[in-house]
Amino acid sequence: MTTSDKALRFGYGTNGFGDHRLDDALAIVAELGYVGVALTLDHRHLDPYPPGLPRRLARLAVRLERLGLAVVVETGARYLLNPQGKHAPTLLDDDPEPRLDLLRRAVHIAADLGAEAVSCWSGTAPPQLAPGQAWDRLVRGCAALVAEADAAGVRIGFEPEPGMLVQTLDQWFALRAALGAPGVFGLTLDIGHCRCLEPEPVPDCVARAGPYLTTVQIDDMRRGVHEHLEFGVGEIDFPPVLRALADCGYRGLVSVELPRHSHAAPVVARESLAFLRAAEQKEPG
Repeated sequence: MTTSDKALRFGYGTNGFGDHRLDDALAIVAELGYVGVALTLDHRHLDPYPPGLPRRLARLAVRLERLGLAVVVETGARYLLNPQGKHAPTLLDDDPEPRLDLLRRAVHIAADLGAEAVSCWSGTAPPQLAPGQAWDRLVRGCAALVAEADAAGVRIGFEPEPGMLVQTLDQWFALRAALGAPGVFGLTLDIGHCRCLEPEPVPDCVARAGPYLTTVQIDDMRRGVHEHLEFGVGEIDFPPVLRALADCGYRGLVSVELPRHSHAAPVVARESLAFLRAAEQKEPG
């Protein structure tokens, strides 16, 4: 495999462009040199519920193609389903149907856009719910999602998220096994999360996750603190991480995940890509 064959495909998350119109955000991302976007379904950029959605998706698919942008569909918007609950309801709540409905819509939006994956997570269990019940609800909900995705020809990237029921790679592997290891059920790996709470070095996490990766989110982070940081501000040594991604043969999007940096999105996006390209080219020390 040549150096160019191993070059990573960098994208940017639209949740880091929350103060921009979607069309403007896409144009900026493409002009900067990114090759994809992680597109969060939300009130601001792409609401999954309006009746005119099919026409908008058709226009968006054309726009993405003209800009040369691949896409992954993200489902982690705050307050989309409940104006008083940040991520409520989840698959773990007494009535998970609104979340399942959103995930089903995400699958079909992904199919219409030719997206590489739909990314999702478990959510946090209600405090009164026994761990076994929470796990059963998660497996049941994920099984329904897998069936929907398999029928639509869309891959699922399930993300371990700090503080949620599934927050580690070990727990993701357990969930995959409980589902019967379906081929459509892949892994969304957030590089920052690996530093935050996984016991192994980040490159080792990447190597372990490599065969199952559907999509990758990238950001800096510190041990034990779930805060998405700009590159160089946290504790991650990125050249070995990027080499590990290339070495495992991963060819999906590696999308910058900085959802709290919308106030300076164009500058942060430009600096992030420059950092990642420099880190990718750095020779082993």
